[in-house]
Formats: sequence, structure tokens, C-alpha cells
Amino acid sequence: MRKIIVQEMLTVDGFFAGPNGEIDWHNVDAEFNEFAIANLDTIDTLMFGRITYELMAGYWPSPDALKDDPNVAARMNNLKKLVFSKTPELMEWNNSSFLSEIDADAIKQMKNAPGKDIDIFGSGQIVTALARLGLIDEYRFFMNPVILGDGRTLFTGLGQRQKLKLIGTQQFASGNVLCRYEPA
Repeated sequence: MRKIIVQEMLTVDGFFAGPNGEIDWHNVDAEFNEFAIANLDTIDTLMFGRITYELMAGYWPSPDALKDDPNVAARMNNLKKLVFSKTPELMEWNNSSFLSEIDADAIKQMKNAPGKDIDIFGSGQIVTALARLGLIDEYRFFMNPVILGDGRTLFTGLGQRQKLKLIGTQQFASGNVLCRYEPA
């Protein structure tokens, strides 16, 4: 069965984006990119909310991304992308499709279909909605060695406590620490 995996960079004070959605604090280097490439080879689908999709679609197909991160860009551009949004969007990024709502039964069918795992980057509202429905199989939180003091938390509006079980950690030379969890 395919897993839905949430991958988020978080600050030490628990934010996944700054107060205005900024992610300029992400701590990314060659070691992280090696990890990202290996991870992208284990998935065949990305899920996004509209805002994260627009950020990603604005960067990965660009000449800068193709020059700066050709291996990551090639993978990101070729993966299937599912975008959840209440307003129809122009989907110009390769292999993108639009869904107007989260249908738990359809997502369960997707998880049971053949294929590789499904990743979610950013997209706090989508992560919260899927967590509320019990559809997240694994959380991968990259703790960045930075304190913002203000920003957006990932699980705003979750409305219920969910216990997690630590299944692994990895320390990066940059100071990032990956903590992997699954629902307990």
C-alpha cells in the first residue's frame, strides 16, 4: 500500500512558514539535496494546496532551478501533482491536476492503487485536513536551527490531539535534524 508522507521544514519554535508565508530561512545544502533526490525517487505523486503549488510551479520549471538544482528540478517537474483548491486554477506545470475538495474515499483508493508513495510539501491546510481524516502515514519534520519568533504553524485548526511514534532520526552537518514519525 502506498503511504502519504508529509515532509516539512520547521523552525525550532514550530513554524513551517514565516508570518507572510516566507520560507527564506530554509537550510538547504548539498547534503540535503542528496537526501531530497533519494526521497524523490521513492515517490510518484506530490500533493499541494494552491499556495504551495503556485510557489513550486513558479520555481521548479524555471531556468534558475534547472541550472541550480538540475537533478531535483527534473524529478519535481516529472512527478504527478495533485492540487487541492476551491478555485479553478490554470495548471501549467507538467503533470498537474486539480481537485476541488478532499474526498477521503478517493484518497484511500489512491493509497491502495499500485504505485510509489505520495508526498506533501508545505500545504498546511491540506496536511491538517488529511491528518484530521487519519490519512497521513508518516511525518518527516526537518528541524532547522533557526527561531523566527512568529509565523505559521502547521496544524492550525486540527482540533484534536494526535499521538505520534518516533521511527527514526537523522542529523545533517548543516544543523538540520530529521525526525520521522508515524501515527501511534
